[in-house]
Amino acid sequence: MSFSVHNPQSGLEYNGHTLSSLFARRRNLVSPRFWGLLKEIARFNRLAKGTLGNVDRHATLATFLEQHRFSAFFARHYILPMGAAIWSSSLQEMRRFPLPLFLQFFEHHGLLDMTHRPQWFVVPGGSREYIRAMLAQLGDRLTLHLNAPVQKVIRDDRGVTVQLAAASHTFDQAIFACHSGQALAMLAEPSKAEREVLGDICWQRNEVVLHGDPRWLPVRERAWASWNYRLSEHDRARACVTYNMNILQGLPANAPLFCVTLNPDTPVDERYVWRHLAYEHPLFTPKSWRAQARRHEINGQRRSWFCGAYWYNGFHEDGVRSALDVVQGIAAGEGR
Repeated sequence: MSFSVHNPQSGLEYNGHTLSSLFARRRNLVSPRFWGLLKEIARFNRLAKGTLGNVDRHATLATFLEQHRFSAFFARHYILPMGAAIWSSSLQEMRRFPLPLFLQFFEHHGLLDMTHRPQWFVVPGGSREYIRAMLAQLGDRLTLHLNAPVQKVIRDDRGVTVQLAAASHTFDQAIFACHSGQALAMLAEPSKAEREVLGDICWQRNEVVLHGDPRWLPVRERAWASWNYRLSEHDRARACVTYNMNILQGLPANAPLFCVTLNPDTPVDERYVWRHLAYEHPLFTPKSWRAQARRHEINGQRRSWFCGAYWYNGFHEDGVRSALDVVQGIAAGEGR
């Protein structure tokens, strides 16, 4: 997974994938500040690895950066944009990111190494393909009610009643495979623990544009990466990331350019736009970190189970992982 940073104000841009892309902007070769950035990246990786076994549970990324006196230039042009691109957060929100979660993720994904990073893989055709594969495996063993919003979920000693607009269905147990806030809104009488745990995991709406405008990628094509972060003037601005789908999906060299830009800071030229979308992503804060640790207080209680990527790192794989947790809990007879 290659990653680039582009600062429209200063003109600085780089892509750490190869030496050529790292110095795509040739003046980086003679920039003491840029060489200092590379030294700080190496120092951060070294210190982060040494901290993994003894991380203050209450520390944030900002705490770590301040404690070890990393420069504002390093924070703004490397570690904060990389985290913001991964978790779709602003640079300001990344400063409040729980340090244990941040370091564990970076270590697990090989992001604390400057060389020999693990190869990331994608599903050809995108995430819709694994949904199709799962549905094909299930066949007629599952009855799907599409476009049927849940109005309310009522739980009692006899079971769980799911009320739709036109009908209601009663089950032994219910699994809420949705956003935490959506699950909370469905519950007719949430418990105190459910209100606290599900309510403390917040979400952020992100605007998404599918387009073919190369101006949302770094100026120099050598700097184009899978993920391309565009710095704004203010740290509180929403993350502006452009995913180069041609690289991510391994499209042929003669294919047209396909980009997905998250939160464009100016409107994308409509001549290049194919579709506008909106998604919500979980915000990882000290409060949500504490809520994650309380999952056992609500999972399996009152005939209800909750799964979603928000219980872990916010990725598709985390959604699957949390679903397997639920399956194992039900199989072990833990629910009540």
